[in-house]
Amino acid sequence: MRTGGTGRTRATGRTGSLWQHRNFLLLWSGQSVSEIGSSVTQLALPLTAVVVLRASTFQVGLLTAASTLAFALIALPAGALVDRWAKRRLMIWCDVARMVIIGSVPLAAALGVLTLGQLYAVAVTAGVGTVFFDVAYQSYLPEVVDREHLVEGNGKLGATQAFAQVTGPGLGGALTGLLGAARALAADSISYAVSVASLLAMEVREEARPAEGTRPRTTLRAEIAEGLSFVLRHPVLRKIVACTGTANLFGSMALALEIVFLVRVLRVRPADTGLLIAVASLGGVAGGLLAGRLGRRIGSARIIWYSLLVFGFPQLIIPLATPGWRLAAFPVGMVFFSFSAVVYNVAQVSYRQAICPPRLLGRMNAAVRWVVWGTIPVGGVLGGALGTLAGVRPTLWIAYAGCWGAGWWVFFSPLRHQRDFEDQPDPGDPADPGDPADPEAAGDLEDQRAPGSGLPGHSGGKLPDGAGPQLGD
Repeated sequence: MRTGGTGRTRATGRTGSLWQHRNFLLLWSGQSVSEIGSSVTQLALPLTAVVVLRASTFQVGLLTAASTLAFALIALPAGALVDRWAKRRLMIWCDVARMVIIGSVPLAAALGVLTLGQLYAVAVTAGVGTVFFDVAYQSYLPEVVDREHLVEGNGKLGATQAFAQVTGPGLGGALTGLLGAARALAADSISYAVSVASLLAMEVREEARPAEGTRPRTTLRAEIAEGLSFVLRHPVLRKIVACTGTANLFGSMALALEIVFLVRVLRVRPADTGLLIAVASLGGVAGGLLAGRLGRRIGSARIIWYSLLVFGFPQLIIPLATPGWRLAAFPVGMVFFSFSAVVYNVAQVSYRQAICPPRLLGRMNAAVRWVVWGTIPVGGVLGGALGTLAGVRPTLWIAYAGCWGAGWWVFFSPLRHQRDFEDQPDPGDPADPGDPADPEAAGDLEDQRAPGSGLPGHSGGKLPDGAGPQLGD
């Protein structure tokens, strides 16, 4: 078990609870507020484009693409840089930058100078901050809690994301009705300030990095290649990445048309769109509450593909929604989509964190996000283009069918023949920072694990992980 100073002393001991862990509670509370604020923006930003600036379907698709463009462009170097820098300090500066960037929208609206070009600029620049923050964030949790609490910590943070998907859109809809779509974004700007305060209050001593003169000189390109190699040469990780990337491509197509579908096709009032999305997001909360139990009953390995192909199948009714009583098809289908996404994310995110050597966490997470989030801007553009050429409803049929079909990537992997990931003792951090485990030189999945990579958390407890608009992280 890694140890540290006062901040790194595990307040939870071995009782299995994080409720008395001061640093984790600060991280959790700050991110709870920030996640709700971001969920407000998820609704308010496209509503600002559609309602205030009268953006076309294609322009809304471009806005969706712009918000995630940074993941395709800078995620890989960001991961290598995150492994070099102090993660908490980096997260604080990212939050400060996004507070200013998002806050510029309600300010411009109040001055009467808001343009679609500014929304694109805000989406891209805030996305850069999100790239660095998210890569550091996923790599920071192992610095805060012990290995045996890793999945519990992921679960609590993920439960916050699922809860934010319920409360955020409803709050966004209420703020939109009260203040207007653009001014509603002020809530997200304030939430970043709260996150900054919570991070500043933490007392976590990150593990010391080797001094510049004592570690081998490596180029940024070599460090990036090492992270990519670890992901792409692992027989399970590469299928998980293919699955999530495919689902995010089609999910982004659907997301680009979601507001257009609700407002212009189903004729839902802008203030009511948040309520519908909030109801749909209840599936994520249910998935979070049941994920650990389902993993034990169905199997911690089997649940990864089962969650997508079985629990996710009813999402195909979403395009059947029409004005009137059949409007219910939208929230019902979305309930199943968000439920399956949360259950899927519980297993795959915790598995990734568990098998990766600590020194590679930033690069591994960045490599995964480069692929799985890199498909999102492509999906946004495709959704806007197909929605314009073929119509919104036919494009949604393609999008949700693609989301569901992505699960076959994981089905046709070594996971298909396994029920559970076998636990193994924690032999500690790797002594040799050499090349990652080579799947070609190993006989089975257990041999692919990095030292100290026994998968925690499947012995009990609830293991929710958040589901945002896309399938996975």
